[in-house]
Amino acid sequence: MNAPADDNFDNAHRGFVATIPDAEIRDAKGRMVWSMRDYAFLDDPEPAPTVHPNLWRHARLNAVHGLFKVTERVYQVRGFDVANISFIEGDTGVIIIDPLTVAETAEAALKLYRAHRGDRPVTGMIYTHSHTDHFGGARGALDEADAIARRVPIVAPKGFMWHTVSENLIAGNAMGRRAMFQFGSSLPKSACGHVDCGMGKAVPNGTQTLLPPTQTIERETETHVIDGVEIIFHLALESEAPSEMFMHFPGLRALNTAEIGTQALHNLCPLRGAQVRDARLWSRYLDEALDRYAPTADVVFAQHNWPTWGNENIRFYLRQQRDLYKHLHDQTVRLMNRGLTGIEVAEAMTLPASLAEPWANHGFYGTISHNVKSIVQYYLGWYDGNPAHLQALPPEMSGPRYVEYMGGAEALLERARADFGRGEHRWVAEVTNHLVFAQPDNADARALCADALEQLGFATESATWRNAYLLGAQELRKGVLNIRRRNISRDMVSALPIELLLDYFAIRIDAQQAEGVEMRIEWFNPDTNERWAMRLENATMTYLPGPVLGDATARVSIGRDALAALQMDPAGLPAAFERLHGEGRIGVDGNASSVVRLLGMLEVFEGMFHVVEP
Repeated sequence: MNAPADDNFDNAHRGFVATIPDAEIRDAKGRMVWSMRDYAFLDDPEPAPTVHPNLWRHARLNAVHGLFKVTERVYQVRGFDVANISFIEGDTGVIIIDPLTVAETAEAALKLYRAHRGDRPVTGMIYTHSHTDHFGGARGALDEADAIARRVPIVAPKGFMWHTVSENLIAGNAMGRRAMFQFGSSLPKSACGHVDCGMGKAVPNGTQTLLPPTQTIERETETHVIDGVEIIFHLALESEAPSEMFMHFPGLRALNTAEIGTQALHNLCPLRGAQVRDARLWSRYLDEALDRYAPTADVVFAQHNWPTWGNENIRFYLRQQRDLYKHLHDQTVRLMNRGLTGIEVAEAMTLPASLAEPWANHGFYGTISHNVKSIVQYYLGWYDGNPAHLQALPPEMSGPRYVEYMGGAEALLERARADFGRGEHRWVAEVTNHLVFAQPDNADARALCADALEQLGFATESATWRNAYLLGAQELRKGVLNIRRRNISRDMVSALPIELLLDYFAIRIDAQQAEGVEMRIEWFNPDTNERWAMRLENATMTYLPGPVLGDATARVSIGRDALAALQMDPAGLPAAFERLHGEGRIGVDGNASSVVRLLGMLEVFEGMFHVVEP
């Protein structure tokens, strides 16, 4: 490791003002939302043998918490959440960049800031992009009624509301379960368990909220003045998020890279799942930041990790980040065009020393391996071109056959134990996984597969890979924990456009129940004046904007409050609809029972489905 030994620790502590003990944050009922207390084991500078030395160091850097002065009129609270909250001091108050993941952490961060910088009113709020850790704490930092009364601008990039809601809704159940593996939220915090998330320490357990933007950045670059502060907004769409932007503050000589430039290699497709991101475009945005704004910047700060100071250091950092994503893109595509598959590219890809050595290019979050596979997926999709893989058997069907071909369970385990002793943990995890899917109750198979996954977790530099490996091992040993998964927030549900509501209904239709049923239902939201005509036939739901032409089975009028109440009611959609209709909060012209029948066809997803076993 040739990265500077001290610069990052100096930068992570630079400008420290104050903190609260263990960064401990509780909700109104006294429940723990966030605490650094359990990470005290990271105080030891000597890496534990169960954690990659580089990851141990990175985890210690991310454990630094409190209020920090970045430069004149720019402050951050770091280590109170997986993300950072930034404060830009204006002429009359303070502008907030990204109010964290939950209301409780945002409120605590603002309280700490005000304790040391005065009780300044919030005079603006900026959402850099459409991921929950950058807007979910909005109501903890800004009261909606006060914001409306004072006309506080809430600024977001183009497409923010659509992508905010759609990503958390359409694939939300699968993505949420997979996110448990990416972030390791149910792992014990220890040198044998959770140590970090790469972009920050962990995800807080609090109240997610959303205040809708009042102003959207639509053009590539727009310059606005908020509370006397000149801000150049630069769109970075389809990069780290489908809706994203970064900002330059020319008067403050400060550049905020949002999440396109951080202190680690990022994901081109996260382990939780998402649409694959464009590495070429991502690099282009970093190049534009370097070309247009770096010459007049003395500090670059992001919404994760710690800042970089000094114009020469800024230029070096942005060049390295730019070339990191471009190199991965270009060399992956080169090898792909030689005929290599994603798996083969991942094994072949190495970075030149000039890109591999800088600390901010290390794979603490994303990795070279899964990023290059993502690039291949971006261009070529899931199929590797080999017809033998065109219709491969699912693991429940292939597992028993692999075991049979290998001479049975005992023969497989005997050879796998020998390979484990030789340190071939990747292979042992792969082969014992076949046995787990063939014989899920085979305790020896589960134990050996768990041991192999655990060793892979201990060895990896990536926090997210570590979390995934260790949670896989934990579930093989203890089974799937009975955890109540967090639902989509009420604010997000109430912001649903009718189109997305119908998208969500459509992907939940149980085709067997819907077979032979035909309906035409008009959905109207009086708060937004949206009107959609929905049709159910061929066990498929389709819909177009506008009224139902001709006879409708029913016409439904549902406002934002009723929409939120419908989705959040634990009694389920059919019962909730009947109650809200009976209370007059949902209007129905026509056959109300048909709407209840439709809602009864929607599957309720199991949040804690199996991943490492059938």
